[in-house]
Amino acid sequence: MESNVGNFLDTKISRLRNSFSTADFPIFIWRNEKMATMTRTIQTEVDLVEVPRIELQPLPQTPKQSFAQKYINVTEDIRGALVPPPTAVEACQRWNQPRINMWRCLATFWSFFIVGMNDGAYGALIPHLEKYYNLTYTVVSLVFLSPFAGYTLAAIANNHVHIWLGQRGVSIIGPLCHLIAFVVLALHPPYPVLVIVFIFVGFGNGLVDAAWSAWLANMADANQVTGLLHCCYAIGAAVAPLVATLMFTKGGLEWYYFYYLMITSAAVELLTSASTFWKQSGAIYQIENPSDQNAKTGRTREAVKNPLTWLFAFFIFGYVGAEVSLGGWLVVFMNKIRFASSFQSGATASGFWAGMAVGRIALSFLTAKLGEFKSILLYIAICLGLELMFWLVPVLIVSAVAVAFLGFFLGPLFPTAMVLVTKMMPRHLHVGSVGFAAAFGGSGGAIFPFIVGAIAQARGVESLQPVILAVLIGLAGLWVLLPTVGRKARRGSESDVEGGRSL
Repeated sequence: MESNVGNFLDTKISRLRNSFSTADFPIFIWRNEKMATMTRTIQTEVDLVEVPRIELQPLPQTPKQSFAQKYINVTEDIRGALVPPPTAVEACQRWNQPRINMWRCLATFWSFFIVGMNDGAYGALIPHLEKYYNLTYTVVSLVFLSPFAGYTLAAIANNHVHIWLGQRGVSIIGPLCHLIAFVVLALHPPYPVLVIVFIFVGFGNGLVDAAWSAWLANMADANQVTGLLHCCYAIGAAVAPLVATLMFTKGGLEWYYFYYLMITSAAVELLTSASTFWKQSGAIYQIENPSDQNAKTGRTREAVKNPLTWLFAFFIFGYVGAEVSLGGWLVVFMNKIRFASSFQSGATASGFWAGMAVGRIALSFLTAKLGEFKSILLYIAICLGLELMFWLVPVLIVSAVAVAFLGFFLGPLFPTAMVLVTKMMPRHLHVGSVGFAAAFGGSGGAIFPFIVGAIAQARGVESLQPVILAVLIGLAGLWVLLPTVGRKARRGSESDVEGGRSL
């Protein structure tokens, strides 16, 4: 009997083992044989663990980010995690790669052509503005001075426009300022209004000059590309006095008819620039020009603290001042001092700007071989000799030839200096530094012509020549300081980076 019961219990235990998985339930079985009846009992125990109560919480609310901002954050994280090898080099865009760059370059060339037409027209317009508004040299020189306010605003706003709106913002705001100003000028308003309107012209010129110069200076073959860009400026400056003189002398038109032509040109500028740079938003700009992770300050402040920025700014300040003063007062000088006719005076001004256009293309190849630093010293030395010839030889044909060659060797100074400074500055400071210097330096084209006009009112327009000579000597002195300032700037940037890392 007992054996039958035992067999029965073993069978039941075996079935229990097969029906339960020990992975799910820990089963413990004992045989108790101490009972008097010798019967077998089964005791199973299952360990139960008390699970604490779980309270569901809502997901934390994170600020919504645009796709572009998320992409920037991911890109910055990846960029910060990667350390390039010492042999790594930065790949530069080309004027035709990517393909859209071809059309963008053409748009920037046309934009600089408009800026050149505006600056080159002053020389032909001044005599007619004097008669139309009955002005003195000092008062009429205010058309040179008022763009200074626009250039100053452009120097301050340039980097912010790039960060917030990108190159798209520059391509719209700059040409729009041109278009609005030219429409008002075509209405020949009272002279005080005309002076105020030229502030908008200066702001548009400053934005366009700074943005497109910095962009092209970062490309491969920068000397040639920026030389062509500034050549377009010189071509516009050469065409403007010739066209304006023909309109005034041969066509018998008033001065403001010239701005009907400028309205059409500015409308084309707005269309071409906005369409080609439309995709270049502020987010794209920040991706392509990442800020230094170790920098203690923003880009603009960091750029302004760099001594190279200020040296370049004062160099461009003097250069543009000499360029616009000479081109702006050349017609009056040739007419009053060299006794040239109105057409001959306008042709001489066109020769100056045409020489500048040719020099910016032809000398770019020589500059690439000699190097930027040596080339500029050579060009300034030649310009000093030509300026002395222009001043001291009172012959019409000699003056016309000397001023044409003066433009030829003076032209490459701006683009060459810009290329060298971009090589010496960190990439993330190019727009802040080069943009600030170009916009601030462009104000020299407002201040120096006004100074020449004020001096001409007291001592005559022949005072133009010593002013230009003094500016050229000052440019040479600033350029000689470039290696020393460059070394100090590099030491300062290295110490700032080390300080940022220690933080």
